[in-house]
Amino acid sequence: MTIPAEIQTKLERVRALMDARQVDTLWLRTVDNVAWITGGVDTAVNTASTLGVASVVITQHDCTVWTNTIEAPRLGLEDQIEARGFKIFATPWEQSAGIPPGQSLGVDYPLSGAMDLGGDLTRLRVRLLPVEQERFRQLGISCAEAMHRAINRVHPGNTENEIAAALEYETRIRNVTPIVVLIATDERIHRYRHPLPTTKILDKYAMLVLCGRRDGLVISVTRLVHFGPLPDDLRRRMEATAEVDAAMIAASQPGTSLEEVFRVAQETYARVGFEGEWKLHHQGGLAGYTPRDVLAVPGETTLLEPGMVCAWNPSITGAKSEDSVMVPAAPGQTPEILTPMFGWPVQRVEINGIALDRPLIMEL
Repeated sequence: MTIPAEIQTKLERVRALMDARQVDTLWLRTVDNVAWITGGVDTAVNTASTLGVASVVITQHDCTVWTNTIEAPRLGLEDQIEARGFKIFATPWEQSAGIPPGQSLGVDYPLSGAMDLGGDLTRLRVRLLPVEQERFRQLGISCAEAMHRAINRVHPGNTENEIAAALEYETRIRNVTPIVVLIATDERIHRYRHPLPTTKILDKYAMLVLCGRRDGLVISVTRLVHFGPLPDDLRRRMEATAEVDAAMIAASQPGTSLEEVFRVAQETYARVGFEGEWKLHHQGGLAGYTPRDVLAVPGETTLLEPGMVCAWNPSITGAKSEDSVMVPAAPGQTPEILTPMFGWPVQRVEINGIALDRPLIMEL
């Protein structure tokens, strides 16, 4: 599928949504939605911002990229916006473009007087086209390689910031933007689920977490490494976490709801002797153009479909397991691991005839 064909398919879905919600103009401003509708154009000059440097205005007859005179040349020449089927509307950088005209306006970011269609758009985004699925596969390979190479550079005496720099470097040179990099060492792994890197020095144990973005899509992966013999209690916790992860992945079947996968996680935590650990952190969910587009929580009825991507991240204090996986084409098949790391120590877990190798802690 060509990029113009991909965009046309998405525009047809969007316009059907506009008809159903009775809006004549849709204004997409968030980085994730703009990347989705344009076939992967990155508008995040400031990666800390939800809104990018360009937006997309869609009517039943036109689709236009709104930007300013700073960004228009790059979007036109490098991102080939017009070849993708969009017009460009550029205003002087010092002037506001205002709000798109129209009798009824839909938006993906809260705006007084407009209809917020953010949730509807998320449900469209997670239904990935085959071309997006293939991009996800290639992104997964790149992020897994970046993680493996970064871990090969880790050694006692590194600060967490140095480990983060290694992971960011390995990610960047593979044309992937590291939008989330979390690093913890030793006791910080036990204390915090979202450990921002610090000046703390690694003694024996390190956790590296990456969310990498390319073409708008986001892959998540975590690995842990221990220098010296692994304590028995930590080994037990990691093996139990791998059991929970395998159960969630095996449950990632077409027609299964996110609520059902969450219930599987709860039951498995209890079975392996760590009931209640799920309360300390979310368990993951559907991924796409953000690290988690829809979380698996009680009452979440979203059904998994073939080709959707899930990023599960079960954790038991001191241990975590996280890969990104693709929902198989038919029930009973094995979900595809998108971030495999060959040569990594694994635990084979078999659930309902599905055999899965889940990563353990690398001992060096």
